[in-house]
Amino acid sequence: MSKVIGYVVSGAGILIMALGFGMLPVKIKILESVAGNIIAGAGVGLVVVGVLLSMNKGEGKKKRKGGHDEVPIYEGVGKKRRVVGYRKG
Repeated sequence: MSKVIGYVVSGAGILIMALGFGMLPVKIKILESVAGNIIAGAGVGLVVVGVLLSMNKGEGKKKRKGGHDEVPIYEGVGKKRRVVGYRKG
C-alpha cells in the first residue's frame, strides 16, 4: 500500500512541477500569484517524497523476544516443510 501512495505522490509532484515550469497552460489565480520557481520546487519535493515512500520496504519480520536461543521445529519434507514451533537450543 505504501508503494501505491508513493507513486501517486510522485505523479502529483510531476504535475505540479510541470505547472511551475509553465509546460501546462492552466490558468489558476492562486498559481499565478506565486512565483513559478516556488511551485516547481514544491513539485520536486513531492517527487522526492514519493520516491522515498515507494522505496520503503515496510515492516520486516518482527524479532521474537529471546529468539537467539531458539531453534525452529519443522514439519514436512522439502518445499512443503513449515515451522510449527520453537525450542530452546
